[in-house]
Amino acid sequence: MERLYDSELKVMEPLWADGPQTAGTLAKTLAQTCGWNRNTTYTVIKKLVDKGAVARSDPGFLCTPLVTREEAQRRETEGLISRMFNGSKAQFLSSFLSEGLTPDEAAELRALIDRLE
Repeated sequence: MERLYDSELKVMEPLWADGPQTAGTLAKTLAQTCGWNRNTTYTVIKKLVDKGAVARSDPGFLCTPLVTREEAQRRETEGLISRMFNGSKAQFLSSFLSEGLTPDEAAELRALIDRLE
């Protein structure tokens, strides 16, 4: 699947949070949260369908997410690491952590590393 852009993520967020919804419901939600008109929402939904991130079905132009938030996050992170850090997770983490961590964040990362080993 291709990268999801910011506008596409705005459509995906309510789908991830609340599950399948009609395009009309999404349009109303995005009108309130983003100020979008119905045509903008429908255009972005079509792009997501074309990318394979959303399935559209009848009745009611029901939109169902085909990719999870975690999958999208993983793909975006992998792309960032590939583009900016030559594919090196160690370089990415070094850069990311250069600002320091709170003790709670450090403990959380240690526990995560322990689980992965």
